[in-house]
Amino acid sequence: MMTAMNQDVLAELARVIEARKGASPESSYVASLHHKGLNKILEKVGEECTETLLAAKDAAVSGAHDDLVYETADLWFHTLVMLSHFNVSPEQVLAELARRFNVSGHAEKAARPQSTPNTPAE
Repeated sequence: MMTAMNQDVLAELARVIEARKGASPESSYVASLHHKGLNKILEKVGEECTETLLAAKDAAVSGAHDDLVYETADLWFHTLVMLSHFNVSPEQVLAELARRFNVSGHAEKAARPQSTPNTPAE
């Protein structure tokens, strides 16, 4: 379970990301990502996702979790940058996760609105 201290870290990181969003791209990594635009931010999220998956595969073999933790931190950070692009707070994501407590994963998935496929009708 997430402790108040961990929630504070997440909230503080979101505040820092928000503050740096409009800084000079030369002085802030976060600002440089925002300056390069959504595609660059998404590229970084995808890159970190792949690195996290590879770290998980390595952890399954070695039993060592240090790289998995490190790569997951990178993934979470870049995901927070992505959310900040859309002005979505971590609290909104945490609220959605909290809403799902005591709801079967199968029931939650079945309750989602059905999307239409991107294929032409026959």
